[in-house]
Amino acid sequence: MYEITEVTGEDGVRRQNPMPSPWLMAAEFPRWAGEVGLNRAMSSLLPRRNLGRGRPVLVVPGIGANDGMTKRLRDHLRTSGFHVHGWRLGRNKGLTDDILNGLSHRLLDLHERHEQPVSLVGWSFGGLLCRWLAHEHTDKVRHVVCLGAPWRPEGERTRVTGLFKNFVKVFGVSEGALDTLERLRQPLPVPTTAIFSRSDGLLHWSSCTVDGPDTENIAVHSSHVGLVSSPLVLAALTDRLAHIDSASHAPFSWRGCVRRIFVETPAPSTAPAQQLWDTASVV
Repeated sequence: MYEITEVTGEDGVRRQNPMPSPWLMAAEFPRWAGEVGLNRAMSSLLPRRNLGRGRPVLVVPGIGANDGMTKRLRDHLRTSGFHVHGWRLGRNKGLTDDILNGLSHRLLDLHERHEQPVSLVGWSFGGLLCRWLAHEHTDKVRHVVCLGAPWRPEGERTRVTGLFKNFVKVFGVSEGALDTLERLRQPLPVPTTAIFSRSDGLLHWSSCTVDGPDTENIAVHSSHVGLVSSPLVLAALTDRLAHIDSASHAPFSWRGCVRRIFVETPAPSTAPAQQLWDTASVV
């Protein structure tokens, strides 16, 4: 399933960096089409419940993507009672000044509008931007959820690295890009959830996992592109966003997720977002 390439890390140590096989990459779009179809079929069957209680959520797309590609995810969260926002910055061009400044201003605007911390959901490279944003504006962020986001240094080499390099040539990068990368790789000061797929066709899942206090890892069966439309991903995402600071908060489990989405009455928030759980991993 994976082919091995050797890369040299920043510490000078050569490591094996597994990447998805060409066959797994080729299956990305057929799998994504099936996931979108399943999402459409299931969306009409899911109950409309106010799990989000109007909490604000900002969704950041991956490299080369825009708000249109996260619309299905945002629509799902909206029907679950969240106040969901796209980033409104067009196509994600990478670590440019326009992207970094625009995303920062977008968060500040939403925080002022809602008068409460905002949850950040970042898909792929968008997850890296959400990590940076949480460091920049910690008091304005409730929770960070990364969907297949290869934030670790050994995860830089992926099946779309060429696209990122082309974007750098065309759009350039911020003078502070290296500082931004260094900062986003530091442990986050807010609760963090990583949702990833071991059958990701564009990158290796191990570069997406998180560790440390207030972190949680959730493995799903999904393509990389389908991380913004797979019913499994959307169920896990909704559950974590809804219960991050509620009285019924508990480490993630699929049994509990189904029960909370379909059966339990949503519980009111009772605890600060920064003091919720010990390290948990669901794989």
